[in-house]
Amino acid sequence: MQKDTQIFDLIHQELGRQRSGLELIASENFTSLQSIQAMGSVLTNKYAEGYPGHRYYAGCEIVDQVEQLAIDRLKAIFNIEFANVQPHSGAQANAAVALAVLNPGDKILGLDLSMGGHLTHGSAVNYSGKIYEPHFYGVKKETGYVDYEQMESQAQAVKPKMIICGASAYSRDWDYKRIREIADSVGAIVMADIAHPAGLIAKQLLNDPFDYCHIVTSTTHKTLRGPRGGIIMMRKDFENPWGVKDNKGNLKTMSSMINLAVFPGIQGGPLEHVIAGKAVAFGEVLSDDYTEYALQIQKNAQELAKLLVAKDYNIISGGTDNHLVLIDLRNKNISGKKAEQALVKAEITCNKNMVPFDDKSAFITSGVRIGVPAVTTRGLKEKDMQFIVDSFDKIIRNPEDENVIAGIKGDVNAFMKDFPLYPELG
Repeated sequence: MQKDTQIFDLIHQELGRQRSGLELIASENFTSLQSIQAMGSVLTNKYAEGYPGHRYYAGCEIVDQVEQLAIDRLKAIFNIEFANVQPHSGAQANAAVALAVLNPGDKILGLDLSMGGHLTHGSAVNYSGKIYEPHFYGVKKETGYVDYEQMESQAQAVKPKMIICGASAYSRDWDYKRIREIADSVGAIVMADIAHPAGLIAKQLLNDPFDYCHIVTSTTHKTLRGPRGGIIMMRKDFENPWGVKDNKGNLKTMSSMINLAVFPGIQGGPLEHVIAGKAVAFGEVLSDDYTEYALQIQKNAQELAKLLVAKDYNIISGGTDNHLVLIDLRNKNISGKKAEQALVKAEITCNKNMVPFDDKSAFITSGVRIGVPAVTTRGLKEKDMQFIVDSFDKIIRNPEDENVIAGIKGDVNAFMKDFPLYPELG
């Protein structure tokens, strides 16, 4: 068979890009080589519709063990009773929960996308805003923290069937206890989407959503540092509160409704090679090394925020509890789009992002979002955040000066050589 040099040349180029630059996209990370190897294994050849022990295809004895190992490790990480590791992405995980819990037209209450929420929490351009009736809460203008009073007043006014907490661009911890109290007052289910801070929650560095939220979803590729994919979890199973019964007349448990919503509800056969990569990552999360890694993420993010504030950058909420910072650039007279474009020329990769009460569109934005999981994986510590902030600041102050940008790019490339990425790949 002829080697596909075009594709493998492009893969090699992407490896070079990842090695040479500063990866500051908050939703990206570098998974371990053994996780990559698991994903590139012969497990990709096996079709396995169903769940371990209950498949629609023969020959699943080994992939059953792979998937069960991923489930068992995930349960151990979060001290939970139920886990589904099949969703292909975090969006798929959220879609499956919605299918299990909601009917078309049901009301949901989530954090507004423009305030740091996620597309799948009710955005008008997403299935969640098209199939269901979305309502929103936001953050306080003065503090940048979630406005729980607004959440409560909205819940009382619209009586949602599900309240969603979690975000894609919010740097503070969540008050899950208060959210559950609000939900109980209107009879709503609570879903926590912990896609971003899951790795920090795993090591008890942030509040535990499982104590108060009925259902928890996450991706596996951000702070969990695994392959791209999704998961759905519950601390304890429970009977559905809507009286939905199985074919024997018994109330269906929420776990059975979620499993059916994933398969055959929104997906066919699971990606067992990716599930193997998830299992590898979950095993790594259970290690002491990962505990140190999660602590370092928090230290790096807080140092980054402090240094940015010292250079007169407006950090939404004034700092961070997790792995990211959201920067309002309006006092620097540059849009998020222009900043992103200038930064990427210097091989500093972050993303433009709307900030609360933004006066620019989602295509332009007034801010950028910066995260540290990937650079922390590379081995950067608090002392290295000064280089990041100085480089970032020079670009923001000189976004059209090609000589400055070229100089910073050279500095970044030289700096990152001290933090090798996948040296085994040559």
